[in-house]
Amino acid sequence: MTNATIPSKYETVIGLEVHAQLATESKMYCRCASDYADAPPNTRVCPVCLGLPGVLPVINKKAVEFTMMTALALNCTIAPHSKFDRKNYAYPDLMKGYQISQYDEPIGRQGWIDITVDGKVRRIGITRVHLEEDVAKLVHRDEPGGPGYSLVDVNRSGVPLMEIVSEPDMRTPEEARQYLMKLRTILRYLGVSVANMEEGSFRCDANISLRPTGETGFNPKVEVKNMNSFRAVFRALEYEEVRQAKDYDNHVRVPQETRGWQDEKGVTVSQRSKEFAHDYRYFPEPDLPPLQFDDRWIAEIRAKLPELPEVRQARFTRDYELSEYDATLLTAARDTADYFEGVLSADLKVSAKEAANWVNGEVTRIMNAVNAGIDAFAARVPASALAQLITITSKGAINTATAKTVLEEMWQTGKAADAIIAEKGLAQISDDSALREMAAKIIGDNPAAVADFKAGKEQSLKFLVGQMMKLSKGRANPAVASDIILQKLKEG
Repeated sequence: MTNATIPSKYETVIGLEVHAQLATESKMYCRCASDYADAPPNTRVCPVCLGLPGVLPVINKKAVEFTMMTALALNCTIAPHSKFDRKNYAYPDLMKGYQISQYDEPIGRQGWIDITVDGKVRRIGITRVHLEEDVAKLVHRDEPGGPGYSLVDVNRSGVPLMEIVSEPDMRTPEEARQYLMKLRTILRYLGVSVANMEEGSFRCDANISLRPTGETGFNPKVEVKNMNSFRAVFRALEYEEVRQAKDYDNHVRVPQETRGWQDEKGVTVSQRSKEFAHDYRYFPEPDLPPLQFDDRWIAEIRAKLPELPEVRQARFTRDYELSEYDATLLTAARDTADYFEGVLSADLKVSAKEAANWVNGEVTRIMNAVNAGIDAFAARVPASALAQLITITSKGAINTATAKTVLEEMWQTGKAADAIIAEKGLAQISDDSALREMAAKIIGDNPAAVADFKAGKEQSLKFLVGQMMKLSKGRANPAVASDIILQKLKEG
C-alpha cells in the first residue's frame, strides 16, 4: 500500500512526539548509573528506580540543564517556573504504577526549527520540551509448544528522558523524516543525547490524520508506534495516509487509536484506543519541589550552546567558500566539522576545498568500510596528520592515487604520511632522465599504440601514459610523464 499518492482532495497532518534519552552519568531521580545498555539485567537498580514503597526521588540537575539547552536550541521560551507531575497508568514496565513527568508546566515551550524539503524551507513549531523518566524494558520469550512469558529488566527504569513535541505542522512523510534528522543532528551537536534510533535512545511516536484540502480543523488522529529508523517512520506514515484516505473515500470512520508499525510486513495494526490527557489523572508530584529558572541561570545555559549546524554550514560556505553540498556534508555531525577545521588549523596552508574533498571523500570511504566514526578515525589519523598528507600531495611529492594508498596505511598503522612514504619508497619520480628512460621503453614495447597516435588517435597517448604509470608502480608524475612521452613521439 506504500509508495502511493493520496488524492489531492486530502491534506495530511502530522505531528511528532520524540523521546531522547539524555547522556547523563546517573538516572533521573536516583544515583544509579545510566549506562544500562550492556549491563546484565537488573544490575543498575536501587529502591528508587525499583519503585519500592517509602523511597524519595531527587532531581538530576544535569538532566534539567540538558533539557534547557535543547529548548533554547529549538528557539523555545524557558518558563520562569516548572514542576513535575505524576502520570498514572498501569503497565508491567512501569515500576511505580506512575511515571514522574511534566504536564502543564514544561521547561520549554513555543519554539520552532526550519527544515528544507524539495528546496523549500518549512518552519515546524515546537509545542513543548519537557523532562521525565524512562520505563523498564520487557523481554518477551516464547516457549516451544508452551505459553510465552515476559521478563522485566529494570536497568532502563529512571533513565532521564526528554520529550520534544512538535506542532501538527508537517504535511508529508518526507517532511517528518527531515524534521527527525534535523532534530537528531541538533541533539548530537549539543552533546545532550547519543540520539541513536536503532538503539532506542531516540524514539518517535507519530500522530497522523487527514482532512479535506483547504480546511483548518482536525479529524481524529492515529498514533503510530514501534518505528526504529527514519525509513520506518517514513514508510509507516506513508502507509497510514493511504490507509486513511481509502477509509474516508469509502465513508469508513477513522477512530482515534494507537497503531503499531510492523516493519517486515509494511503495515500498521491496531493496538488500543488512543488515550486522552485526562485518562492519565495528572497531578503535581508531591515528592519533588518545583523548578525556578531565573535570568542568570538561563543566560549561563545559553552561553554553553555550541555553534549549531545551520549556523556552521552558513559559515563554511561564507568563510571557506565551500559549496552548499560540501558544507552540508561536513556539518552533518559536529565531530566531522571539528575534524575538518582541525585540518585547516594545522598551519600547513591546506585549502578548504582540498580538506573538504579528503574528509568527504577518502576519509568517509574508509570509515564507512569499517563502520567507524570520526572519533575512531581521528585517534589513528589526527587532523594534523591528514593535513600533512594533503600538503605532501599538493607539492607533487606523491600523486593522488598513491596518497589514497598512504591514507589507508595511516589508518591501519597510525603512522605519519612521510614515514610511510619513506618506508615503502612511494615518493613520486619527477627526475627527467629516469622518466625519459622509462618513456623510451614504453614506446619501444608498444609499437601499435605509437602507430595509432601517429595516425591521429590521441587516445593512444593516455594508454602509453598508463603503461608508464604501471611501469613506475604509480610513482611517475603523470603530467611530466605525459609531456615526455609526447615529446618523444614527436621526435620519432
